[in-house]
Amino acid sequence: MSQRGELRLKRVYEPASPDDGFRVFVERLWPRGLTKADVAADLWLRDVAPSKELREWYGHDRARWPEFRRRYRAELEGHAEALARLRAELERGPVTLLFAARDPEHSSAAVLREFLEGNG
Repeated sequence: MSQRGELRLKRVYEPASPDDGFRVFVERLWPRGLTKADVAADLWLRDVAPSKELREWYGHDRARWPEFRRRYRAELEGHAEALARLRAELERGPVTLLFAARDPEHSSAAVLREFLEGNG
């Protein structure tokens, strides 16, 4: 078995769990109504979130998902330092990417996980 940790996704509104490992909040905006204690993130990594312009353009419109995914992956190329931090944490154990979107499969966190795993 590999030493590398598992990369998980979890809505920020779900309670923390011991098997989450290192918890990273990966949104640009803090979630409404939640305190730092509620989120229980080990790190808030705003730099890996989609730009304000891209986030507003996407608006969670599923018809725009393929183009959002392409544009966001291009933005991620410019965040080597933040991505290196996530990869380093993965070498230590499980990492859970915390996000606010209601649709996990069409969230920026899903694209980020795909990018980090080298898929797609």
